[in-house]
Amino acid sequence: MKKYLNFFNLSQKVDYKTEVLSGLTVALALVPEAVAFAIIAGLSPLTGLYAAFVMGLVTSILGGRPGMISGATGAIAIVIVSLAKSHGIEYVFATVVLAGIIQMLAGFLRLGKFIRLVPHPVIFGFVNGLAIIIFMTQLTQFKDVSGNWLAGVPLYVMLSLVLLTMLIIWGLPKLTKAVPASLAAILAVFAIVAFGGIQTKTVGDIASIQGGFPPFHLPEVPVNWATLVIIFPYAAIMAAVGLIESLLTLNIIDEITETRGRGNKEAVAQGAANILSGVFSGMGGCAMIGQSLINISSGARARLSGIVAAVMLLVFIMFGANLVEKLPMAALTGVMIMVAIGTFEWASLRTFNKMPKSDIFVMILVTLVTVILHNLALAVIIGVIIAALVFAWDNAKRIRARKRIDEDGVKHYEIYGPLFFGSVAAFNEKFEVLDDPDEVVIDFAESRVVDMSAIEALNKITERYQKVGKKIHLQHLSSDCKKLLKNAEEIIEINVWEDPTYKLVVDKI
Repeated sequence: MKKYLNFFNLSQKVDYKTEVLSGLTVALALVPEAVAFAIIAGLSPLTGLYAAFVMGLVTSILGGRPGMISGATGAIAIVIVSLAKSHGIEYVFATVVLAGIIQMLAGFLRLGKFIRLVPHPVIFGFVNGLAIIIFMTQLTQFKDVSGNWLAGVPLYVMLSLVLLTMLIIWGLPKLTKAVPASLAAILAVFAIVAFGGIQTKTVGDIASIQGGFPPFHLPEVPVNWATLVIIFPYAAIMAAVGLIESLLTLNIIDEITETRGRGNKEAVAQGAANILSGVFSGMGGCAMIGQSLINISSGARARLSGIVAAVMLLVFIMFGANLVEKLPMAALTGVMIMVAIGTFEWASLRTFNKMPKSDIFVMILVTLVTVILHNLALAVIIGVIIAALVFAWDNAKRIRARKRIDEDGVKHYEIYGPLFFGSVAAFNEKFEVLDDPDEVVIDFAESRVVDMSAIEALNKITERYQKVGKKIHLQHLSSDCKKLLKNAEEIIEINVWEDPTYKLVVDKI
């Protein structure tokens, strides 16, 4: 029994009141977001709401990060919008199921660990870009149904209610933490609007959320190769976007709570959630950093809050639509703006004079790509590639060779720095093959042979010495390096001194 309690994080001390109230707050904030993202994808609002329910429930129960909230997201909406327009909703459902299968495979293959390769400047850029997007999406609430900016009394009312919401969220925790500030702000503004007879935009002005339990529905698409050709590219992108966004959100929540989530378990849960979302009429989704931060900032730390949020969302859809549709959008807008302010890494602005220029460039670039393209996965991939290239360039310049001739007339090259594809050219320039004595030692005690390019460079340098009839010794190489050297037995003498601290990456390819 204890094993199952540990799995659901129920054996730990849980503040049930905080978890329930946080879940209710998240559920209210999920409604306009899910509706808006479904509309962006060209789908029915209920498609987004069903996805938010299924994703939120499954990942809260099975996921690797208690307290993290999943649902329909803008990143997923952007991926599937063209498919929805060209082939219809049934192909979207099939794509969501296939994306879920891909994500589960990634989890089972333990690929979640590769999120460690994302550098800190990329995470800063990702978070800052996401904060700006959250803020910018709230600006649409300051437009009327015709798409024109509010003016006059409607604008002043909207601004006043938004500012009041933000003031309550900022000030209430200084007085009491008995109730989540976001929930208190939403209820207070709702009461003011309802009892004061104030005319302002409500959730119902966006779309109706009235519906039933998510219907079970297998995608009605031909099960053949042609269908796979259509949906696989979208499914692969959706799976990648969902995993990147979810695992980065997991890392951010880890830092805030000073605990550690399980990336591979989260990947499996995201996949299972997407599969179920696809067969229960949902558009799919991934982790939502905004709602996750609302949940965490409200004090939630266990799985219960996410479960409550999902269940309450379904209750709203089935029984409470009339009441929820009366919620003023100003209150939800104020909550999301405070989330944007809290999400932005203000500390990153103070690092401009302290961080390397390359890191600052990567951070700004990722932020701009995130904001301009609204493609979080692409922004992260671009940032990782550039950061990797900068790292490779910097390390390529660090290769050094200290030269000396001992009392026996043997010339020693003591290599410093990593030998890899980026430093091969500089490495080759260190040697004076024609002018060297008949016996040469290349010592790698302070170096590391990293990849196949480095092995090939060693083969070529031995060939150069062989052609002029000179003997060469390679010292302090690991045993796997020796196995990969073509000339190990025939041409050169290799003194392999035990160095168990590293193995070549190419050993596992």
